[in-house]
Amino acid sequence: MDEEEPLASWAARRERRLRPVGQLRVVRLTVGRQRGAHVLPGEPRLIVRWDGYQWLPETVAEDYATAQRILYGTEGAGAPRPGRPARRPGKAPGRHRKP
Repeated sequence: MDEEEPLASWAARRERRLRPVGQLRVVRLTVGRQRGAHVLPGEPRLIVRWDGYQWLPETVAEDYATAQRILYGTEGAGAPRPGRPARRPGKAPGRHRKP
């Protein structure tokens, strides 16, 4: 923190950096190292929620597809639930390396 910077602007900048409270994450329920989410799609997954200090267990999904439906708020074949905003678009596609 700079001596010239007001405390309110420093706190706002810090809040933007932190993980938002309520964020969900999926973890495989297997012993050993965590690998890609698509590996072994039939295994159960644990859905955890960030409370601002730690990841707390939320629910268990029976497989990868169910976990994705819970995480991204989709129903059935992948249609978003009504009333829930679609995922934010990421960076625009294009060249990402310098020539």
